[in-house]
Amino acid sequence: MEERILRANQEAFDRLQLAQPTIVGIGTAGEDIPGMDKMTVLHAGPPITWDRMSGPLRGAIVGGLIYEGLAKDEAEALELAASGKITFDSCHHHNAVGPMAGVTTFSMPVWKLRNEAFGNMAYCTLNEGLGKVLRYGAFSEEVIDRLKWMEKVLAPVLKATLALSGPIDLKTMIAQVVQMGDEGHNRNKAGTSLLIRELAPYLVMTEFSDEDKRDVLKFMHSNDHFFLNLTMPACKCSLDPLEGIENSTMVYTMARNGTDFGIRVSGLGNRWFTAPAEIIDGLFFPGFTKEDANPDIGDSVITETCGIGGFAMATAPAIVQFVGGTPQDAFNFTSSMYEITIGESSAFKLPPMNFRGSPTGIDIMKVIETQIRPIINTGIAHKNAGVGQVGAGLVRPPMKCFEDALEAFVEDAQARGLI
Repeated sequence: MEERILRANQEAFDRLQLAQPTIVGIGTAGEDIPGMDKMTVLHAGPPITWDRMSGPLRGAIVGGLIYEGLAKDEAEALELAASGKITFDSCHHHNAVGPMAGVTTFSMPVWKLRNEAFGNMAYCTLNEGLGKVLRYGAFSEEVIDRLKWMEKVLAPVLKATLALSGPIDLKTMIAQVVQMGDEGHNRNKAGTSLLIRELAPYLVMTEFSDEDKRDVLKFMHSNDHFFLNLTMPACKCSLDPLEGIENSTMVYTMARNGTDFGIRVSGLGNRWFTAPAEIIDGLFFPGFTKEDANPDIGDSVITETCGIGGFAMATAPAIVQFVGGTPQDAFNFTSSMYEITIGESSAFKLPPMNFRGSPTGIDIMKVIETQIRPIINTGIAHKNAGVGQVGAGLVRPPMKCFEDALEAFVEDAQARGLI
């Protein structure tokens, strides 16, 4: 059995190494994401019902329903959300990912990415910026107005820009940014800068007004996290081809919805293994404390699943100013992740570690054996809807996710007569 697992994990790891995530356009959730209709709302993390959703996820859903014109205010949105008329589902079930609450509705513009090595697609909404934003559960008038501007101006300008530029190789760009001080999850200064540099010559060639072009460039320039909504689907479409590799113990999904943390394992298909999400240990904005924090939330942990994010913190020492700790801590976190991974990335090289490849391919057996859980750096949402981000820090998945997954793996192997 051990030999079967080693071969399966090597196949899973090789598929991830071969991935070629590429931007191919801008679309809309309703037209491009499989299984979407006007009454469908996608969210981050494993599946969850309305009655168990946390404050920020509920707030984001309220905002999404108002944005779609399905409700005129909070009261109507809450009534509709609880009525059973809305279909809630995980972004991950629809080839998509979403940061924080991850709420994705029919009319929202999305990035369209294709893994050129395997032909599969991935989708993600466009990043709203910081402050009061939908992904942190805010749904005030300014939030809805910004979403409408993104739909009516930002997305069309970017769509026309990409039509002129052609597909953009994201794997090469991410490989560059991890050598420029980004880790691809909480620090995206280099990524956003490289993206603007790539798009600007074609953006100015579009037929939109100078005012629209200026506003789009200013919006991207003022939002260091703009690139996050590209690293996420890049990692998603890189990892999806790992689903269903018999006998593999490699994790191909980690995600959280603000209530539960969930993982999926290559050899166990699309089955989720969940446990209560933990509170993030980090730095809080003035006026907020740990008492204000919602449990861990968002699909952005797909970056760590792919070998960047917290796993590449050694290459982004400046991140500790945002999440707490010291540059040595960042180095130590990355070093420890080699203990629980199958190999090293051939693309994402870390200068502070003598250009060693980032630790890649979480193995549930190694997690259980070492008792080392994956490290994640992430934003902290307020537990109440509408407040927004209150800090950032570090968190790990519950060990129970890995224990339950390994138990299920053993049971599956026994059922197939392998052990």
